Amino acid sequence: MSNPPRLLPDLVPALRSDLLAAGFTVAGVGEILGEVALDALGREEAVPARLAVARLLADPGTDTVVRARAALTSLFLLGGSVAREDVASALPTLGAQGAVALGLVGQAPALGAQAPADVPDGTVPDRTVPDGTVPDGTVPDVLRAIVDLRPYAADDARGPIDWWLASDLGELATGRALEPDHVLGAGGASLTLAQVTSRADVGRVLDLGTGCGIQALHASRHAREVVATDLSTPALAFAAFTAALNGVEIELREGSMLEPVAGELFDLVVSNPPFVITPHAPGGDDALPLFEYRDGGRAGDDLVRDLVTGVGSVLAPGGTVQMLGNWEVRRGQDWTERVGEWLDASGLDGWVIQRELLDPARYAETWLRDGGLTADRDPDGYAAAYAAWLDDFASRDVEAIGFGIVYLRKPADGRVTLRRLEEHTGTVHQPLGEHLAASLAAHDWLEARSDAALADEHLLVAPDVTEERYLTPGAEDPNVVIVRQGGGLGRGVHASTALAALVGVCDGELSVGQILGAIAALFEVDADELTAEVLPGVRGLVRDGLLIPA
Repeated sequence: MSNPPRLLPDLVPALRSDLLAAGFTVAGVGEILGEVALDALGREEAVPARLAVARLLADPGTDTVVRARAALTSLFLLGGSVAREDVASALPTLGAQGAVALGLVGQAPALGAQAPADVPDGTVPDRTVPDGTVPDGTVPDVLRAIVDLRPYAADDARGPIDWWLASDLGELATGRALEPDHVLGAGGASLTLAQVTSRADVGRVLDLGTGCGIQALHASRHAREVVATDLSTPALAFAAFTAALNGVEIELREGSMLEPVAGELFDLVVSNPPFVITPHAPGGDDALPLFEYRDGGRAGDDLVRDLVTGVGSVLAPGGTVQMLGNWEVRRGQDWTERVGEWLDASGLDGWVIQRELLDPARYAETWLRDGGLTADRDPDGYAAAYAAWLDDFASRDVEAIGFGIVYLRKPADGRVTLRRLEEHTGTVHQPLGEHLAASLAAHDWLEARSDAALADEHLLVAPDVTEERYLTPGAEDPNVVIVRQGGGLGRGVHASTALAALVGVCDGELSVGQILGAIAALFEVDADELTAEVLPGVRGLVRDGLLIPA
């Protein structure tokens, strides 16, 4: 079962102080592990990291601060057993007793106990005294983490971040498959959403499906008020602890999807919903265990569809939604058809970027591995689960599953002008949120201008734009010209000779119409015809940020 920590207000500040003093940050952990061990840890290989911290703890000459950081790394990141004295030294303000009282550590090697910590006499430290500590003699000699408590660092549009995130222990620490009510820390999808969300100042933010609370933390930096919801009681407990540890105020509500906020309006909704498409049998008998952090418990992609089509009910005029999702690609149908129907039904401006497309077998393997079910651990269970996944997809003629970013907006005037569905599987430049917001603003700028008005505008080439020319050997002129964006989505636009020529002289001095007139004279073609031919390309470059208004 999930093991959320206890939120004891008198002890949480002491924990924060000790973590800071030990330098228990992403950079600090990297310093003691080294590049090789850190890279291996990113691949879920803990041996190099365990050896690195073991050497530091065994060396009596290790600096006190470094030793504290090594003990915390072993304890909370690597699933190691740490002597009570080392825990007490690493957390001098909180103390080992305080760590037990908070439910962060317990007796080694007990893991996964329902109570936060088992003590030698078989009881649990529920006998707290007013200051939140436990009676003397109840702290085991050797301790192991019950909670995953790890540093988190990022650099969004608001600047650098150093936080700590609390969640349930993962496979690396426990050595076994996850429990259905597992509360995940900062997974890949969470990190992606944090990077693609715009950080413009807003009033109210809804973090729908908050999990450990990472999106709510980010939102707190640019919002007046943050409401975070989740169906999982343990997730809300972890989010509350994480927020308190980082000194952030958020309002937490329990409930499914939009139910906890029905009738309210928000300026921004962020959501990493439980979008994974898991076999779900009729009548409620699930073919596989459902993980609360990822599985919506609905047939196919119904949960994501319902969120896309229904989230407008809680959006204030001009409000936006930034979320992730999966969608099924069924036989004989392009993915844009299915997701396009969702956008049409939503009544919102919509932009969907498909970032990945997996066949059913790869999809099943990905999420079986994510839940800790492997052929090595349970050959029969793995094979049965794999087959259930493939049978479920086959029952709906699913040929592939898409994953991507969904950006929605409630038009202030009620007029939908944006319906954009595209695939972009290449490298992007994070953080992407401000680029997406700027592209949406450029869309609005273009919507307000006719072709004649656009021709009167003065444009600049964005500073990250370069040009690539490809020539056949011996030829004087290029047969392919690509205008490439260095940031954002890193787009490469195949430009006609005229469009490339226009981009080359967009320095804000001449209007678009004046430049095209000069190009027409140079090419000895009709200016009006050339303008009609090139302006759609100009609009595309402005929309995507390769050209910007002067």
